[in-house]
Amino acid sequence: MNRYLRELADRKLAMRLALAGRVHQYPEIQALKRFLSAFSVDCLFDVGANRGQYATMLRKDAGYKGLILSFEPNPDVFVELQKAAASDRKWHVFNMALSDFDGTASFNIMAADQFSSLKKPSGEQDAIFADRNKVTKTVEMQCRRLDTLLPELVAQHGFVRPFLKMDTQGHDLSVCEGAGAVLTDMLGIQTELGVRPIYEGGTGYRAMIDWLGDRGFVPSAFFANNKGHFPLLVEMDGIFVNRTVVGA
Repeated sequence: MNRYLRELADRKLAMRLALAGRVHQYPEIQALKRFLSAFSVDCLFDVGANRGQYATMLRKDAGYKGLILSFEPNPDVFVELQKAAASDRKWHVFNMALSDFDGTASFNIMAADQFSSLKKPSGEQDAIFADRNKVTKTVEMQCRRLDTLLPELVAQHGFVRPFLKMDTQGHDLSVCEGAGAVLTDMLGIQTELGVRPIYEGGTGYRAMIDWLGDRGFVPSAFFANNKGHFPLLVEMDGIFVNRTVVGA
């Protein structure tokens, strides 16, 4: 009976996503539902939150009820993120970037704000991105290392089983490097993996997978993070599990 109910719920989710034009998110949602539940994640770091789309998906589609800490540097978009989180007492938002240093840096606001990044657009990016992924202005933003910020957040919220999600437009490796030794406190990591260059100095997917593997994180799931640009894949997301959790 339980299996039947789960399959029915999965079909209802797939239908709802299809009707909303979001069917490409189904693999991600299913992977997250299973991961967050199986490993009892009690805090999710939402780094590069934009307007809160990911956190909203966690609540409405993945059934996650734990703590969410969202980080978004773009001050204009952050206002909308604050509104989205206002009625959720377990969702806290921060107008800052996570990186590999504590200090300030110039943040590039792109024509399409979801592409905004601490990095500059690549001159080799596909033409389809040229009009959207171009700098329209820059703002000075606070940056924090995760290894200096994490103790403050643990003291405030008391979580013990965190998960790190990053969507920082080519800056994910710097976020991980800024975590230092506390990266291994994460039960899992979700990162955007670049297959074709969009940002200058962006880490390629092979290098990112190897870097995480060297630090004890092994692949759990891979999926396209958008509807794609057939026939050439531009980006995908990967979920990686801490090897100590699974004894791998």
